[in-house]
Amino acid sequence: MTLPAETAGHIARLREQLEHHNYSYYVLDAPEVPDAEYDRLFRELQALEAQFPEAASADSPTQRVGGAPQSAFASVTHARPMLSLNNAFTEDDIVGFDRRIREGLKVESVDYAVELKFDGLAISLRYEGGRLVHGATRGDGATGEDVTANLRTIRSIPLVLTGPAPTILEVRGEVLMLKRDFERLNDEQRARDEKLFANPRNAAAGALRQLDSRITASRKLTFFAYGLGQIDGDGAVGGRHSAQMDWLERLRFPVNRERRVVTGVAGLLAYYREIGERRASLPFQIDGVVYKVDDLAAQERLGFVSRAPRFAVAHKYPPEEELTVVRDIDVQVGRTGALTPTARLEPVFVGGVTVTNATLHNEDEVQRKDVRIGDTVIVRRAGDVIPEVVAVVIDRRPPDAIVFRMPARCPVCGSAVIRPEGEAVSRCTGGLYCPAQRKQALLHFASRRAMDIEGLGEKLVDQLVDGNVVRTPADLYRLGVSALAELERMAEKSAANVVAGIEKSKDTTLARFIYALGIRNVGEATARDLADHFGSLDRLIDANVETLQQVPDVGPVVAESIARFFAEAHNREVIEQLRAAGVHWIEHEGRAAAAPRPLDGRTFVLTGTLPTLTRDEAKARIEALGGKVAGSVSAKTHYVVVGADPGSKAEKAAQLNVPMLDEDGLLELLKSAQASPDN
Repeated sequence: MTLPAETAGHIARLREQLEHHNYSYYVLDAPEVPDAEYDRLFRELQALEAQFPEAASADSPTQRVGGAPQSAFASVTHARPMLSLNNAFTEDDIVGFDRRIREGLKVESVDYAVELKFDGLAISLRYEGGRLVHGATRGDGATGEDVTANLRTIRSIPLVLTGPAPTILEVRGEVLMLKRDFERLNDEQRARDEKLFANPRNAAAGALRQLDSRITASRKLTFFAYGLGQIDGDGAVGGRHSAQMDWLERLRFPVNRERRVVTGVAGLLAYYREIGERRASLPFQIDGVVYKVDDLAAQERLGFVSRAPRFAVAHKYPPEEELTVVRDIDVQVGRTGALTPTARLEPVFVGGVTVTNATLHNEDEVQRKDVRIGDTVIVRRAGDVIPEVVAVVIDRRPPDAIVFRMPARCPVCGSAVIRPEGEAVSRCTGGLYCPAQRKQALLHFASRRAMDIEGLGEKLVDQLVDGNVVRTPADLYRLGVSALAELERMAEKSAANVVAGIEKSKDTTLARFIYALGIRNVGEATARDLADHFGSLDRLIDANVETLQQVPDVGPVVAESIARFFAEAHNREVIEQLRAAGVHWIEHEGRAAAAPRPLDGRTFVLTGTLPTLTRDEAKARIEALGGKVAGSVSAKTHYVVVGADPGSKAEKAAQLNVPMLDEDGLLELLKSAQASPDN
């Protein structure tokens, strides 16, 4: 078939693009496109070269395995080439792979060693006489870069082998960065106002190829072995790949524990699906799994093609990063009033689903990444994680790209938007009034530890809000059986039960009511402290920031949240409507005015299972006498109440010399405190 001039030009452009991306990633450590984009260009070039053999060229990227070594590092020639793997993307690809293996070996079924395809940097470690003499990157497959000094800083790489080892041993594996270390590194970069890394793979590659090995040591890289290169001399290697990996593990090399041996296509696909389900929870990034014929003699018979072994294949997962265009940026309002800028995207398939929206987190993140409407961006989605915009491809920015600005008024209710000092998040002050916060505010209001309205679940709240039947919590107390019974899947008996639950909730405690209001930064413990301190809702509403900070454990941030909530006229109006609807609670003088209770100022910690009291019962008795129940032991803890199977809290109490009580001791203390109010 004659090669058309137009096709020849397209092939030349593809080669130029791929070489450019190779240079950006491997030499400059500055990737411009996600892996999925590179893979797509590579497959397109492969298909064209297969269709037009006369277009084949020795300098085509399809004939290369990686990038050229950096001139700053010495070159190392690999004793055995470090080749890449062919990729498979569909189940049909795997069926074809297995068929070719069986036909090549003339067998009915094949055992495969299966393992993870790490998303890091391939390296080769050379040991002579059991000692690490040098380590190199893959480079172009034949020649790599000598990064021995940097590899020596990775603590998971043994410098001296334990036990008998061959005279010469080359171990192939992957250097990578764990997700937690990647997040820590970017936190440090952000604190220094320095460039953030796009992903753990880019961070690992940049760290390993530092000229200053002290920088590498600070980056917390790790290593996993997955194969062997040259072996000279005696060594209990075994005749199977799986045996090799077991042997390497015995030599104290880190070998990932997710490996195993399976039989046939069914075993391969079952492993692929299992790892796929757990992919997001793994401590490191992977982009697929690898299948290798387990029998080493069979591997030798199958041999190699130009750039990859015939006996192995990488089964890739759907890409977790893709390129797309930001069509708009709008703002979503959450239950607590948090305003989250969200990118509306040109639909793109990433992470196994079609993505049309991606979070931009907050205004600072939008500005830091410089995301504008019209930009081409890299979008990431891993597992069930909400898609996010990773970075902007600046070279593709159109001249009319629009800069985003956070609105001054809530886009849903029109209330003022504020950004508390020291916080990254802007918030709507509409509280109980804002429709965007309505569903979650109602669910929180009705929850078990708040007003405890039985039967008022998520589906019913959805119908009540969507039908504009309920706008604020006060509207719940105006509902009748007939109105509820008209709703979908709500029979008259169910409606009557819900109405009864609403009626029952009218009689509550002040602490529960305060918690039910959903004030930002006010949890159950703080709600109890506020109720105990003020004793009256009106006194709490009238309190200023300074007065609020007199409550135990209420600092300036919490005090500001409370004062701001009650300063909003919409919220005070809803509270008055609730009172008018018959919601009531017992008020008292409060600690601010009343005499101190016997256990005021004393902190207790409960651990283990008590013989007769539940945790809630013990907590209630302590708090009734003014004591506070904390969740952790510190030097300020007065007593630790210990039951069966206490755990680490009892150990810490012993270390800090905090007095420990059993249930009898607690009951005796409570009895004594009641008898001696001045205690």
